[in-house]
Amino acid sequence: MTDAPPIRDAATIIVMREMPEGRAVLMGQRGKSAAFMPGKFVFPGGAIDPVDSTVPLAAPLDLRCAERLQQESTLPPESFAAAAIRELWEETGQTIGAQAAWPDAPQGWRGYAKRGLRPSGAGMHFVFRAITPPGRPRRFDARFLLADAALLTSDPDDFDGAEDELAHLQWVPLARARQFDLPFITQIVLAEIAALETGRAPESVPFFKNRDEEREIMRLGLV
Repeated sequence: MTDAPPIRDAATIIVMREMPEGRAVLMGQRGKSAAFMPGKFVFPGGAIDPVDSTVPLAAPLDLRCAERLQQESTLPPESFAAAAIRELWEETGQTIGAQAAWPDAPQGWRGYAKRGLRPSGAGMHFVFRAITPPGRPRRFDARFLLADAALLTSDPDDFDGAEDELAHLQWVPLARARQFDLPFITQIVLAEIAALETGRAPESVPFFKNRDEEREIMRLGLV
């Protein structure tokens, strides 16, 4: 009998854009041979790298966003913003940041720094958190961050800089998202963000807490 996989901290970014069909989100399709969620359409995201906790943001996260990210976490909240932005860049070629010199950028961020950018937490909202249920080959404690496409410092229709982890990168209208092959948790997240007023943080953050010893749905940020 093999040991259960560890639960890794992760960050996911939902970039939302106003389009003729209404609001749309940036998504791509995972490869059919991928170990985690093969063939599914997902938002850009992935595990936190140790270096992400050392990245100096050009602008800080909103205080309420940072406080909620800090709940039930041992990592600094900035690490989730940094990881989300890094995954967005790697998987889609899109960038969020501010023009700033970064001569001592760490490994994994040097290409970003060569563009004259440092990642920025300004305007990002923490909107959802979920732990992958037991029994999956990989498990993540994922924080979902929402960002308006106006924060992009890149052409939102240019995916030439993307790595090959996600295929069929596109802006998916919220009204048609359920026509795609989505993970169950992604469907729930889409319903949550569809109910949000554009540009506003949620009153509280849903947390699907699927640890082995406890399974519950709670809300972070409730007073």
